[in-house]
Amino acid sequence: MATEEEWQAARTRFVRHEAGGGGERAGSVTVHEAPDPGPLAAQFVGLSQDLFTVPPETGVLGVLERVVRRAATIVPSAAMVSVTLREPDGTFHTPTETDPLATRADGIQYETGEGPCVEATASSSTGFTSSRDLAHDDRYPRFGPRVVDLGFTAVCSTGMFPGGEPPRLGALNYYFRDGDGLAEVDQDAMLILASYAAVALRAARGVEAEKLRTAQLTEALQSRDVIGQAKGILMQRRGADADEAFDILRRASQDLNIKIRDIAETIASRRVEL
Repeated sequence: MATEEEWQAARTRFVRHEAGGGGERAGSVTVHEAPDPGPLAAQFVGLSQDLFTVPPETGVLGVLERVVRRAATIVPSAAMVSVTLREPDGTFHTPTETDPLATRADGIQYETGEGPCVEATASSSTGFTSSRDLAHDDRYPRFGPRVVDLGFTAVCSTGMFPGGEPPRLGALNYYFRDGDGLAEVDQDAMLILASYAAVALRAARGVEAEKLRTAQLTEALQSRDVIGQAKGILMQRRGADADEAFDILRRASQDLNIKIRDIAETIASRRVEL
């Protein structure tokens, strides 16, 4: 794991390179050596690789688990990290974390309506909210003391927003044993990570929604097919036309409180007995 000195040295090298320092002139062209990406860039490269290799079957949860693990590495001073998701109805939940205690701490935010994750997802937020002294933070009179009782004195959250208007999709939450741990964090890196997470989350949700639509379409086609088979059997055995056969299925469904498709499947599978 990279030390704080290594992080700062990498940032300094990158800034110096972008400003044009450290280059050598070759004729009239200034030649710059490629900057050492350092631990920060390496972490984000690793995150990109993680997200590309998430098994499709794990869906949104698989993406968020990778993000949380990487967040804990990028912010090593945090004792635990969690993800808050904001539902369309305004409620919150924690789908994954690095420590089960984070779910309890998040739950206090949701219960009291106080805390950085609640603020970081609000439309009026800049996307980053923090508290270095939860025991004495006037903003969180109910949330703060209860989290201190869990052993954490500082917390910060970054809102996840992939573009467009707030409110955010959720937030990444970082809990610290002391305020000094929060003082060491790189806010820019945390906001970039939240942006990565938001884009990945939206993409994963899009994939899941498409899978659901495909499954529903497949089920609808299968239902239509088996209902057609059942109608054909009734038309043959009862001498009914198509409308009359469907009406038989409909009335049976209502009388027995069973879906038309289930009745149709029974008729199709037991046609020899009818």
